[in-house]
Amino acid sequence: MEQSLSDYSQTIRAYDAAANELACRYDALPTGDALEAISALVSNRGLALDVGAGSGRDARRLHDLGFEVVAVEPAAGLLEHGSATSPGVRWLADCLPSLEAVHRLALSFDLILLSAVWQHVSPDDRPRAFRKLITLLAPGGTLVLTLRSGPSPEGRPMHATSVGEIESLAQSHGMQILEIRASSDMQGRSDVSWTTAVLRLPDDGAGALPLIRGIALSDDKSSTYKLALLRAVARVAEHAPSAAIPACDEIDAVELPLGLVALFWVRLFLPLVRAELPQAPRNAGPDGLAFAKTGFRRLMVDSTDPADLRVGAVLAPDRFEAIVRALSEAAATIASMPANFTRIPNSDQRVFSVNRSRLRRLPGLELSMANLRDWGTLAVPGHLWRALSRFGPWIEPMLTTEWARLTRAYAERMDRPLPAGVVEATLEWREPVRTTALARLAAESCATSGGPIECVWTGRKLTATRFDVDHCLPWRAWPCGDLWNLAPCHPRVNRHDKRDRLPSALAMESSRSRFVRWWEQAYLSNLSLSGKFLREAAAALPVTETASAAEIFNALDWRRLRLARDQRLPEWTPKEG
Repeated sequence: MEQSLSDYSQTIRAYDAAANELACRYDALPTGDALEAISALVSNRGLALDVGAGSGRDARRLHDLGFEVVAVEPAAGLLEHGSATSPGVRWLADCLPSLEAVHRLALSFDLILLSAVWQHVSPDDRPRAFRKLITLLAPGGTLVLTLRSGPSPEGRPMHATSVGEIESLAQSHGMQILEIRASSDMQGRSDVSWTTAVLRLPDDGAGALPLIRGIALSDDKSSTYKLALLRAVARVAEHAPSAAIPACDEIDAVELPLGLVALFWVRLFLPLVRAELPQAPRNAGPDGLAFAKTGFRRLMVDSTDPADLRVGAVLAPDRFEAIVRALSEAAATIASMPANFTRIPNSDQRVFSVNRSRLRRLPGLELSMANLRDWGTLAVPGHLWRALSRFGPWIEPMLTTEWARLTRAYAERMDRPLPAGVVEATLEWREPVRTTALARLAAESCATSGGPIECVWTGRKLTATRFDVDHCLPWRAWPCGDLWNLAPCHPRVNRHDKRDRLPSALAMESSRSRFVRWWEQAYLSNLSLSGKFLREAAAALPVTETASAAEIFNALDWRRLRLARDQRLPEWTPKEG
């Protein structure tokens, strides 16, 4: 059974109590063999994760070497010191063996460093901790560990380490051992020695992509349900990655809210069934589709726009009741059919597993993330989830192409060939209409009530009649009109300077206080907008609906980093002056 962060509390408290003394000692030491190994063996200066970063000494050195760095530290005193002395490094409170906060960011790292950390992980927890680290590595990524040998300091429990253990764990995960290097203690302790292990995850193209291709293409399906389930999960990975929670048991998997998967399932099928495009060999309407019962049929005949089926939506009572029924019908169908019958090719092993819950009466009239968890969970293998998260823009066209092919094949069996392009157009995922109206009204209200508004990027004062509303994360990269992504901006900055470019890390950090003031002024102090603002943030960013404006800004910056990693977008920094 995995230990929680609280089970390591004695060690964390010991480091926290001695934070000032330890920070001074660590900062005075040279960087040592671990950083020398990195500099010699790692040529890709991408994104690095420093686990148990302590004073930030190694994180700062990695940053100087050209890495973007995320530093993780559970001891509050050390984290505070590191944050204050490590400009350009992102800090996060988290702890092995689970690293739950890091996993919620849905990032992959080119380098992971554990310097003087592994001895604190219980031997019983090490297999899971190692797997958690491996699943955070990008293909071709490098893991560097320093292993301590010697007696434990008083008050800081430690466990024995060995190169053999690391070699065994590496072998079980297909890791390549690049280097094993022994060294003496940099603090001059004669009874303490260190070993640096450098491992690499091969980039051989194997894993989840062949599995996805096998599911999509391997058999003559009796319906489009398997493709729909894959595509719904891919859409969760794109639009709500923070909804994924690591599975509680000892497997590499994430659990998604079954209601959220069902929501995207209904959104995908609604336009297809309305257009009478067959989703099974003898079906051109709702008849014969297991999920198309009372709720779905009500959505078909009313004016429900599929783009309105999104997390955070607040609905009229009759529409909300119909959607709840439709989600229950879809969840039952997903559990009994595609999740049950989607197997690893050439085996009887299921890819997905469902844990359904007894649905209680949902509070309110909103499609909140909390409500969508009430249907239960869908467990997705970790490697499949990571592939959908990282390669979604390439996987999505393959899924829609195969879905269109299957739909045309069903239509031909029914002697009703379909015009070219009709199925593809209906399968298109429509984003909500691009509008900035609510944010504009909020800005105008702030300006006319005497509260100053300013360009979030430059601080330049704006008037109620001369300002633009900018998408912080550009619409071209991620079509999102949520309130947290909309902010007032000088017209020249929006139309000529920033345009469709992604704000750089420097641009974000220099605008932090202005974003927080804007959100508090325009949204959080407005009773009619505050709930919508918080629901939308919790749906798309790694925060809860009770988050502060400062916490939401941190989450926005994490999302920016993920877009930068996944899409390699051109970045923009405001010019000084």
